[in-house]
Amino acid sequence: MLRKGSAVWKGNLKEGKGTVSTESAVLSDTQYSFSTRFEQGKGTNPEELIAAAHAGCFSMALSAQLGNAGVTPESIATTATLTLEKLESGFTITAIHLTVVAKIPGVDKSVFETAANNAKAGCPVSKVLNATITMDAKLES
Repeated sequence: MLRKGSAVWKGNLKEGKGTVSTESAVLSDTQYSFSTRFEQGKGTNPEELIAAAHAGCFSMALSAQLGNAGVTPESIATTATLTLEKLESGFTITAIHLTVVAKIPGVDKSVFETAANNAKAGCPVSKVLNATITMDAKLES
């Protein structure tokens, strides 16, 4: 299975502008720039896209883990907060924190916590990232 994303950048780092696109066209020439990446400019940036991908991947992985335990979630809402820091070696993604709220009527808390931890470790996006990945997982009643 192959998935493609692409980017085009024009100009220098600070004043230049770029676009990102996905093969599915969900993103199509979506604008990004120095200000959207390192300041508060309007548009997206690679780190925001990684965070969204991680949240989506984790939510599906948690659903799979719960399914393996014979449980079907009503809903799983995940927010991934990515930390980008300037280190001596340059800008580095140093951490991602997952905030999870799941609605699963009647599930035992220990089943949920085991499934959440397995999903955090096993999600393909978690595996590809070389950052500390933390999580708050909350079961809604």
